[in-house]
Amino acid sequence: MKTKVLFLYTELAGYFLSCIRALTEEHAVEVHLVRWPVNREAPFQFAIPDGVRVYEKQVYSREQLVELSHTINPAFVFCSGWMDKEYLAVVRSFKKQIPVLVGMDNHWQGTLKQQLARVVAPFTLQRLFTHAFVAGAPQKAYALKLGFKDQHILQGYYSADVPYFQAIYKQENAVKGSVFPKRFIYVGRYVPQKGITDLWQAFIQLQEEQPNEWELWCLGTGPLEATAAKHPKIRHIGFVQPADLPQFISQTGVFVLPSHFEPWGVVVHEFAAAGFPLLCSNAVGAATAFLKEGVNGYNFKAGDVGALKCAIQQVVSLSEQELQQMGEKSAAFALQNTPSIWAEKLMGLLQPEPVTTSQHHPDF
Repeated sequence: MKTKVLFLYTELAGYFLSCIRALTEEHAVEVHLVRWPVNREAPFQFAIPDGVRVYEKQVYSREQLVELSHTINPAFVFCSGWMDKEYLAVVRSFKKQIPVLVGMDNHWQGTLKQQLARVVAPFTLQRLFTHAFVAGAPQKAYALKLGFKDQHILQGYYSADVPYFQAIYKQENAVKGSVFPKRFIYVGRYVPQKGITDLWQAFIQLQEEQPNEWELWCLGTGPLEATAAKHPKIRHIGFVQPADLPQFISQTGVFVLPSHFEPWGVVVHEFAAAGFPLLCSNAVGAATAFLKEGVNGYNFKAGDVGALKCAIQQVVSLSEQELQQMGEKSAAFALQNTPSIWAEKLMGLLQPEPVTTSQHHPDF
């Protein structure tokens, strides 16, 4: 008989489904997944893996959701955050009699709100959850402050579909080795917090000061589309479904994410796995795991157009061989977390002995 597990999730994403797929394909697990409605601003099309039963949250009342959860009788419950009151009602009903995880992607910043959460955590989070599943090192620091013990914190909450992007990397690597595509690529929403206007300004300034052959391709949609920078070397692609992304990966060379606020950013992991040198602001959480300064890319201060311009200039000054070598380093760093590793960590919760970090699964 298969082990049943329950996920109380917000907005689905392709990378999360790749992790769920690893769980069902590599372990004897039956996944039950409650989800929020599809986000109209990011209308991704998803294929639900075999062995996964999906429930639409809006169909159930709080009482019905609790009843459904106990009918499923899961071996563990995973809740993506602690903001949804209906999900918390489900979590509370299990009374920590099974592993109950909370997903965390927030950094510890010492804000008044976080300080308050730290004070009340013994009476709230600690009474609800047995474990925290955090994105990386910045989130682990927060989880420790919230009272979770080190042995009850798992790292690697988010994983890209690494096998998928590494397959693209292997396919394109030989071509890029002979002619490296001198194009930066941005993938994300057209909103202020992503720092995309900084990117446009920095790129245009550098082109005016030091004209070069590099281009900037931007994939995404959002309110800033109407005022998007117009320049002969900036191309605005619009919203792209994940299945159509490979054609743009093959034509571009360096990934850039200039966010002002980005708790993690799975897209960084995706492009690392695809073998891209990386340019990330210091507000991007995933850069702490997948970007090593000067090794496979460059960091810059969030919101600092001058610093971003300098980072772009550093890339422009590199040889094709150096860019290729940076991409190879990115692909290697991406293997720190994969859907298989993600699934193994969760299944480890069902073992009698405490989970310890394997030397093959380094912490972020």
